[in-house]
Amino acid sequence: MVFEFQIRVQPHDAANEQSLKRYIAREKGMDERTIKAVRVLRRSIDARQRIIYMNLMVRVFVNELPQMEEYVSREYGNVEGAQPVIVVGAGPAGLFAALKLIENGLRPIVIERGRDVRTRKVDLASISRTHTVNPESNYCFGEGGAGAYSDGKLYTRSKKRGSIEGVLNIFCQHGASPTILADAHPHIGTDKLPRVIENIRNRIIGCGGEVHFETRMEELLIKDGKVCGVQTTKGEFLAGAVILATGHSAKDVYRRLHASNVALEAKGFAVGVRLEHPSALIDQIQYHSPKGRGKYLPAAEYSFTTQVDGRGVYSFCMCPGGVVIPSASASQELLVNGMSPSHRGGAWSNSGMVVQINPEDVLLPDMQIDCEDIAAVPDDSPLRVMNFQERLERLCWIMGNRRQTAPAQRMTDFVRGKLSYDLPRSSYAPGLISSPMHFWMPKFVSTRLQRGFEQFGRMSRGFLTSEATMIGVETRTSSPVRIVRDSETLQHVGLEGLFPCGEGAGYAGGIVSAAVDGERCAMSACEYVKAVR
Repeated sequence: MVFEFQIRVQPHDAANEQSLKRYIAREKGMDERTIKAVRVLRRSIDARQRIIYMNLMVRVFVNELPQMEEYVSREYGNVEGAQPVIVVGAGPAGLFAALKLIENGLRPIVIERGRDVRTRKVDLASISRTHTVNPESNYCFGEGGAGAYSDGKLYTRSKKRGSIEGVLNIFCQHGASPTILADAHPHIGTDKLPRVIENIRNRIIGCGGEVHFETRMEELLIKDGKVCGVQTTKGEFLAGAVILATGHSAKDVYRRLHASNVALEAKGFAVGVRLEHPSALIDQIQYHSPKGRGKYLPAAEYSFTTQVDGRGVYSFCMCPGGVVIPSASASQELLVNGMSPSHRGGAWSNSGMVVQINPEDVLLPDMQIDCEDIAAVPDDSPLRVMNFQERLERLCWIMGNRRQTAPAQRMTDFVRGKLSYDLPRSSYAPGLISSPMHFWMPKFVSTRLQRGFEQFGRMSRGFLTSEATMIGVETRTSSPVRIVRDSETLQHVGLEGLFPCGEGAGYAGGIVSAAVDGERCAMSACEYVKAVR
């Protein structure tokens, strides 16, 4: 027989399957010897009180063994010779769009401006070692997209647009641990996600699709108001409907589309800093114990949000036991992000701490950044938020001595408006330089961060501390541009056969929501292709 129970246990009772069997037998009046297996269906941590509990939904197998895999597999047939669809970008939106095309009998041709996920690691190492940024292969560009080497978190608040569970199952089918199906905040980790990405790529190729690296879209091919393919930097002309999944950092794509009068609109996003604490301190704060997480709990997470002068101030992309990384995608810019390995066992924990920016905000006097070598755009330009983003990243690069050395400040010094005369040790490999971030960041952002930090310190005692380091700047929270599309067909409003997709198009925020949007765009592309045959 199979039973499902919702249980609330202390961490030592949830440590492994055997301890769960003992607990369930004791609490449910069962003979432990008859419990053949326990599967955790859902798992979350309740750390609101001094005593920490795990909330679990479990499936208990009594006198029988599980007869099925822990995840649901999908069937992918051979699509050699089938109608092609061009997928521009091999991030989560592009890869999941390609898989969905195969499911529906179409042949994806994926082009990616960066390098494959393994080779890409060489370019990432160069940023830290020599401060050299390859504009085509970095933390933002390359197979797997920005998420491949910036944490691999699979948590999303977006529940309305597609099957999140379906996306997680596909990850499991391609090598991710089935534990992601149970965790409230699932996470693959940057050490394991590349193998999963490779498996997805091999699936696409094995089914008859194509994947081309170091191949950038040069131009959309348009005939009679319809997109009929792309021209690449290698001089190739690829014919087919186009799913455009270029990621949130493809500024050149936005400029090219704008110059071609493709409908775009400015989009709100958020900017701020990476805030880094010792992970042991975050464990102590979140688990209400000087001993920290102990033997059975994972590295602690946190989430903060508040309103300051009508704009949200909040934590973003929290990385327990992780590191801060340089995420520039061009040579004269500096920005940071965070990532965690699967074990989350590092000495530091970090998160973005950001302020909400609306398109109209970038026109305010407190948001003006003097940057002569980046031309200003008109106030009504759909690229105005991107222009602000670019100016702030250039200013940060200048403050970092025109290298990838990041400006930084102790958290308490920032709140008090003081220069930090020394800095704590940090995970940021290219190095830090003490900088008065309260002085040179836009006042619209810095004053809200200061007041937000004060509020977070009152919410969580010990969080506002001189042991925490602010590292600048965090600017790639989401796309600053939206490529306008029809809400029903998901095609661009002015060009048939063009399907703007994922984070880069302004319709997703993170790996899972981008993957879901990729699947939706692929389904719309399938309907379009079948209708025009």
